[in-house]
Amino acid sequence: MSDKPTLSYWHVWTDDQGVSHQTQCELTNYQKESMGGDAAPQWNNRLMSGDAEVLFSTLPVGWVGEWHENPRPQWIVPLSGTWYVETMDGVRVEMGPGDLSFGGDQKTQPDENGNKGHMSGCVGDEPAKLMVIQLKGDEYLAARPGNLS
Repeated sequence: MSDKPTLSYWHVWTDDQGVSHQTQCELTNYQKESMGGDAAPQWNNRLMSGDAEVLFSTLPVGWVGEWHENPRPQWIVPLSGTWYVETMDGVRVEMGPGDLSFGGDQKTQPDENGNKGHMSGCVGDEPAKLMVIQLKGDEYLAARPGNLS
């Protein structure tokens, strides 16, 4: 029996018809290693090295991001509060601290109402504070679940 950890995340992605979906996936490629110096080994999953920008966002109470695609492939990490993502297939996922989302819904096609990508917003009576890690290269544009190794 392996004691390797896993970590669940929601992957927002685009199918061949240009419709966005959300699939719950697992990060599983952990290796035991030290972070350096005299630090004891820990489980690390090294993923997506390269040029990236880290930004911190605060979604005000009541904020709604009308239909849009993720501007770049990006990891979204809620730090406090709750936010939601609703994809074109009608799936709505609410996330708070401890949840993780990968935004890879580039290259969607407008539906009959002109909506494309996803809608997102703040849930509840407190702002949602997020850390966003935007990937600069094109390697993960419109990445599908299972393509994040």
